[in-house]
Amino acid sequence: MAAPALTRRALFVRAVPIMGANIATPLVGLADLAVIGNTGDATPIAAVALGTLVFNAFYWSLGFLRMGATALAAQADGGGAPGETAAVLWRGLAVGAGLGLALIIAQAPLREAAFMAFSGPEDVEAAGKAYVDARIWGAPAALAGFALYGWLIGLGLTGRALALQIALNLVNIALSLWFVLGLDQGVAGVGAASALAQWIHLIAAAVLIAPVLLKRRWPSRAQVLDRAALVRLFAVNRDIFLRTLALLAGFYWFNEASLRLGPEVLAGNAILLQFISISAFFLDAFAHVAEAETGRAAGARDWNALTRAFRLTSELAAGCALVLGAVFLIGGHLFIEAMTDDPAARAAALDALIWCALVPVVGWPSWQLDGLMIGTTRGALMRNAMLAALLIYLALDFVLRPMLGVTGLWLAFLLYYVARAGTLAAGWAGLKRDYA
Repeated sequence: MAAPALTRRALFVRAVPIMGANIATPLVGLADLAVIGNTGDATPIAAVALGTLVFNAFYWSLGFLRMGATALAAQADGGGAPGETAAVLWRGLAVGAGLGLALIIAQAPLREAAFMAFSGPEDVEAAGKAYVDARIWGAPAALAGFALYGWLIGLGLTGRALALQIALNLVNIALSLWFVLGLDQGVAGVGAASALAQWIHLIAAAVLIAPVLLKRRWPSRAQVLDRAALVRLFAVNRDIFLRTLALLAGFYWFNEASLRLGPEVLAGNAILLQFISISAFFLDAFAHVAEAETGRAAGARDWNALTRAFRLTSELAAGCALVLGAVFLIGGHLFIEAMTDDPAARAAALDALIWCALVPVVGWPSWQLDGLMIGTTRGALMRNAMLAALLIYLALDFVLRPMLGVTGLWLAFLLYYVARAGTLAAGWAGLKRDYA
C-alpha cells in the first residue's frame, strides 16, 4: 500500500484519529468511576480512584511498547524488507504479553509497594487492592495492545487505532454496568470488567488487522526470533523506558515543589496540570505522525522525506499549540471555577494560568523532537537528553523558586521544556550524518 502524500492536509487527517484515541484512553478509568459512583458509597469510589492511579502509573511507565512499535514498524515499512513489518508486530505482541504476565506473577509485591504511597483508610485500601487484583489479569492483553496500537500508527492506520480505542471503551462500559449493577460484584467487578474488556479488545484487534497482514509477506519463525532484531527491540525499549522514568520524575518534582509552597498552590497547580494533559492529547497526535513518517523515511534512508515530514508536522503542531495557549488563557478561568469551589485553590490556579497557557506554546518543539527521535530510534539520545533536561530543571527550580515563589516554580517548569527541546536538538547533526 502506497503511503499517503506528505501534505499538511494528509498529515492532519492522520493526526485527528490519534487525538480522538488519546482523548478516549483515560475513559477506561473514568467509566469505572462513573459506574461505581452510582452505588452511592464513597468508599468504592475512592478505591477505584486509587486503583486507577496504580494502573496509570504501571501503564504509563510501559509506554515504550507503543513508541518502539511505532518506530520499528515505520522503519520496516519504509525499508521494504520482506516480512519484517509483520515480524515487528509479533515481537511487540510477545514482549507486551510477556511483561503483562510478569505483572501478574509479581502482583502481590507490586500491589503492596504501590499502595504504600497512599495513606487512605483501611476499607478504601482493601477495596482498592481488590480492584487491582481483578484488573491485573487484563495486563497481558493491555500491554500487547500497546504494541499493536503503535504498529498501526507506524503504518499510518490511525483510523483503525481510533476504532479499537472506541470499541474498548464501549465494551468496558457495558461490562462494568453488567458486573456492578447486574451481578453486584462491586469494586472487584469493575476491575474484572476492565480486564475482560482488554482481552475482547485484543481479539477484536486481531480481526481488524487480519486484512492488513494478509496483504504482507508472512515472516518465518527464524525472522521473528532474529537475534539482532530482538537485541535492537530491547535496547530501544530500555532507553525509552529510562527516558519515561526521568520524565515522570520531573512531573513528580513539580508537584513536590508546589506542595512546598503550600497546599493551596499544589491544589491550584493540580488543576492547571489538566490543561497540560489536554495539550498532550493534541500535540502528541502530531508527534505520533512525525514518528511514523520520519521512521518510514529513515527506513528508506530518504533525508529529504525525513526533513519534510518533520517540518510539516511541526508546522501543524506549532499552530495547534498557539490555539491551545489562547484557549487556556481566555477560557481557562471557566474550567478552574468548574473544578473547585475552594477560594484559595481557585486563586492559586488563576494566578498561574498565564504560565500554564505558555506551556504548549513553549513546549511544542519538545513534543516534536521526541517524535523525531522515536521515529529514528535514537533511544540512547532520548534517554541522555531527558536525564540532562531533568538535572537542568532541578537546578533551575532550586534557584528560581526560593527567589520568585510561584513565578519561579513555573518559570523553571517552562524552561524544563526548553531544556528538553535543546538537549534533543543536539542529535540533529547525527541524523543528518546518517541519512543525508
